[in-house]
Amino acid sequence: MNQFLFSTSWWVPFYSLLGALVTLPWGMGIIRRTGPRPAAYFNIFTTIVGFLHSLFVFKHIWDKEPEILVINWLQAADFNLSFALELSPTSIGAMVLISGLSLLTQIYALGYMEKDWSLARFFALIGFFEMALTGLAISDSLFLSYAVLEVLTLSTYLLVGFWYAQPLVVTAARDAFLTKRVGDLLLLMGVVTLSTLCGSLNFSDLYEWAQTADLSPVTSTLLCLGLIAGPAGKCAQFPLHLWLDEAMEGPNPASVMRNSLVVGGGAYVLYKLQPILTLSPIALNTLVVIGALTAVGATLVSLAQTDIKRALSHSTSAYMGLVFLAVGLEQGGVALMLMLTHAIAKALLFMSSGSVIYTTSTQDLTEMGGLWSRMPATTTAFIVGSAGMVTLLPLGSFWAMLAWADGLVHASPWVIAILVLVNGLTALNLTRVFRLIFWGKPQQKTRRTPEVGWQMALPMVALTVVNLLLPLMLQQWYLLPNWENVDWYILLILVSSTVIGVAIGSTMSLHKAWSRSRILVWRFVQDLLGYDFYIDKIYKLTIVNLVALLSKFSDWSDRYLVDGFVNLVGFATILGGQGLKYTISGQSQGYMLTILVVISVLGFFISWSLGLLDKLPF
Repeated sequence: MNQFLFSTSWWVPFYSLLGALVTLPWGMGIIRRTGPRPAAYFNIFTTIVGFLHSLFVFKHIWDKEPEILVINWLQAADFNLSFALELSPTSIGAMVLISGLSLLTQIYALGYMEKDWSLARFFALIGFFEMALTGLAISDSLFLSYAVLEVLTLSTYLLVGFWYAQPLVVTAARDAFLTKRVGDLLLLMGVVTLSTLCGSLNFSDLYEWAQTADLSPVTSTLLCLGLIAGPAGKCAQFPLHLWLDEAMEGPNPASVMRNSLVVGGGAYVLYKLQPILTLSPIALNTLVVIGALTAVGATLVSLAQTDIKRALSHSTSAYMGLVFLAVGLEQGGVALMLMLTHAIAKALLFMSSGSVIYTTSTQDLTEMGGLWSRMPATTTAFIVGSAGMVTLLPLGSFWAMLAWADGLVHASPWVIAILVLVNGLTALNLTRVFRLIFWGKPQQKTRRTPEVGWQMALPMVALTVVNLLLPLMLQQWYLLPNWENVDWYILLILVSSTVIGVAIGSTMSLHKAWSRSRILVWRFVQDLLGYDFYIDKIYKLTIVNLVALLSKFSDWSDRYLVDGFVNLVGFATILGGQGLKYTISGQSQGYMLTILVVISVLGFFISWSLGLLDKLPF
């Protein structure tokens, strides 16, 4: 039985795909009398089956060697296109995480979207989301991973634009789709190049090829930069990071999946590409620069946000920046551990913030306050999720940061400064958000706010327990460092940055009556961070205007050069025909004379050109 479930682990993505397909009659409006909830129940059932399947396999996989399943998809002559599936503790564990968080999110969505008649369409899209993510988890082929990432891009577009009647939602969905397409196009170039150079796109074959590959520096650099571009777009990294902020216009349950798992999908592909990226030191340094800039910059931007979802989404980009930094420094194990701890903590934070939005009908932090006594489950979930995001002993992110810092304290001490800065600013931001939402005096929209119903509270409580038990899970999986080998100075620095961030966030003055400071210097800094360093305006002044200029030139050349030349030929033909019709006599002698004259002229030019050729020295 165990062997059967293990060998059929690749079925798990098809469970959620089946659930998505079953919901289509409700989503398309074919079935109306029952309402959309049966579609949600079908999708939840298939997710439960996938979760139990992957969980049972995960419990019995530790004593097994990783198994690679190769499926030949297309073979013609010397062309062989196949993709491989990896069944290992890492891939099966990723499927457990994805299906588990998806299950909790779907139960949460039942309460959050109970009055939405498009509920079936939402669950169908969530099913496609889950299918793509679980397929990405077990994929051992760059070809399959790229195809699955494209499904994620499409699903993101459809979920962000779920409420398509709102113009701002349509704009956000379009921007998210187009921004990701930039990275996907460059990634496709890298995939095609690798297929040509290596002859295979399975990761195991690529790893063997990378050990002996002899490429020129230019080729290896361009190849690796193309491979980086795709994950950079998926993980909302600079300069392809603006889409995640706009994507918060979608439903909050989709934001839970997007900020915890979808961005992690791009980081997971980057982790799989790490042995290939070592071909180019420039690419690794690019990863380090992108990760450091995004981690510090996005954390600073989050401090000036007054929208609760945007204040949390920027920290997602920041922590994915840390993952990029880890991969650039060839710390793949730390990157995986950071993705795990971040996914669980960030999912809990977005569930808590979604509960606040659901009960207060606002996302503006300046309109909230005093909710801690009215929403105890939501308050507890936010506190535990915030503690899981920063280096607060003994929760998950603490061990990931400690393992990373302890391994790089001597090799790259400047990384410690980035970790401390990002961790301290994240603690400050989460404390600021907590005070604005749950502390202080109740305001008009929070005076009579109740706790959410059980459908939303149950997933929050369950995920709160998982966050608290995560250190025990890490210990059982032998991922915690030995206390005898811990550098106590690094531990003290990391914990101190959290304490300082919490202390500043607890004592800083927060004025809800206005969103901008009255002090000119602070107003400038606040606007600089609040508008994301004006990067969108820089894009409009540079890239957008350049594209607009090229479009105008293309329109002018098409209108006056291409169409003008065609029209000129047409007019010349018309005028010539109109002029010649008056010279026609109808006598054959005239036709013969015209033919002879033309042939004589052509003969003269041919003989003249041949005479010139005879006079040339060669």
